[in-house]
Amino acid sequence: MTASTPPVPVLEVDDLRVRFRARRGHVPAVDGVSFSLTPGEILGVVGESGCGKSTLCSALTRLLPDNAEVTGSIRYRGEELLTKTAAEMRALRGREITMVLQNPMTAMDPLFTVGSQFDEVLRHNSAMSASERGARALEMLRLVHIPSPAERLASYPHQMSGGMKQRMLTAMATALKPGLLLADEPTTALDVTIQEQILRLLAEIRASLGTAIILVTHDLGIVRRLADRMVIMYAGRAVETGETEAVFTDPQHPYTRALLASIPRIGQTNRRLTAIDGQIPDLANLPPGCAFAPRCPQAMPRCAEDYPPSFDTGPDRTACCWLHDTPRKDAAA
Repeated sequence: MTASTPPVPVLEVDDLRVRFRARRGHVPAVDGVSFSLTPGEILGVVGESGCGKSTLCSALTRLLPDNAEVTGSIRYRGEELLTKTAAEMRALRGREITMVLQNPMTAMDPLFTVGSQFDEVLRHNSAMSASERGARALEMLRLVHIPSPAERLASYPHQMSGGMKQRMLTAMATALKPGLLLADEPTTALDVTIQEQILRLLAEIRASLGTAIILVTHDLGIVRRLADRMVIMYAGRAVETGETEAVFTDPQHPYTRALLASIPRIGQTNRRLTAIDGQIPDLANLPPGCAFAPRCPQAMPRCAEDYPPSFDTGPDRTACCWLHDTPRKDAAA
């Protein structure tokens, strides 16, 4: 019996670095991030505000401002995105790689009907006829559980709730069955009931279309529920990666442990929440060693001097922490 062939990654990111030119010098917003994503997989990207999550998404879609410098490799279905022309990237965005942003209230033009905006997305990214575009729009609205879809296509954005707008944007983003969907804080501005609808929708889209999803959020509960694997970011760096349940069960980086300790537990009313002391460092003035060292309860002198490499901590798991730098047997002999 032969072993099954592993799935071919839809996205491979290798040593991705994004620096912004500023008056104070170069600001490293993403610093050496690597991961891969297979079809139908959901990858959660987690971290505090300012850790580089949204910049990572902008880099993957090549939508960074002119003062950004990008190095490393981003391969979509084996093709290097960093060497593609602007025209080639426009052909991919909206068709193969799509994005759902965190604020549905401002993501749609209030002067045009929802149907005209949906039609524009399909007209610019496909060769469908007008009748085919109309049929596809109705099909996608039904897929995302929007009632009376024909009436909604004739509506203006202000006539829809925030949750309905977010479902509409998700329908637009997945209308052409993209290989990769970037969901940047898709539930931030929504109430709990609507958040539940959006999370179910993302799971259904993965199941029905086979779309790979990168879910960017600061909500660890959402990641544990939806994501197959996760990346923990701190100060622009991926400090821990691994299968989601394994990371929650046995975190390998002190920052991950601190994040998990700060989550409220239902029923534990007498338990004091643990806060992470200190502040996120200034990206323009990072310390020479580990950026988390000033806040880390397990910091050693070495941590303030040298940034740790990525250590393998288990099957498909990594952590950037000197605690995993165990002496080699041949060195100890």
